[in-house]
Amino acid sequence: MFKKVLIAEDFQDTNQGIVDTLRTQCNIPVIQEELYCDKAYNRLKVALSQNEPFELLITDLFFKKDHVDCKLTSGLELIRAAREMQPDLKIIINSMEDNPAKVNTFFKEENINAYVCKGRHGMSELVKAIQEVYHNRTFVSPQISLNVSDNVFELDEFDILILKDLADGLTKKEISERLKQLNITPNSESTIDKRVSKLFDEFGAKNTNHLLAKLIRKDKI
Repeated sequence: MFKKVLIAEDFQDTNQGIVDTLRTQCNIPVIQEELYCDKAYNRLKVALSQNEPFELLITDLFFKKDHVDCKLTSGLELIRAAREMQPDLKIIINSMEDNPAKVNTFFKEENINAYVCKGRHGMSELVKAIQEVYHNRTFVSPQISLNVSDNVFELDEFDILILKDLADGLTKKEISERLKQLNITPNSESTIDKRVSKLFDEFGAKNTNHLLAKLIRKDKI
């Protein structure tokens, strides 16, 4: 079983419940918790520099803003930063989000190892997820189906922003520059290319014009 786990969760009561469950049911000796993404990232960084890295990160997606100024404001931003620093880190998302399309994206684009949907059976599913991830398997809460089709796929705000710029005739390089000017991240040309390629695959489009036509017919944009 994992020996060292970090929990990033902004509700103290939820944190404590996870810690207690992991100690009693998973026998994990070192469990540390943080209420802020920045602090969680720094804890990962320090542990790695001391050659005592965390083996597993359990994080929520959404962190409520307060008086503390943070650079990393969401679980996804934490995951991306952690992955860049420690590529072999195992990651479990533990959140209320139950949209199959979005959860599917977390596996495809963020390479998470498990997704647990908070709810009535959330703690028992988290224990199961930890066991599966430890044995190099993935886990998804049973109520979430990852057989995502065109009928359930939903565009997020970032996708729509890119698509509208493409419809206006902007190149991917120009879209990248515009995102940078608006302080929107991610904003690299390679990220935009990956998102457009993903949309091609999801909607079976051959090119940008074909993609836009399909989305207009489906009332997606």
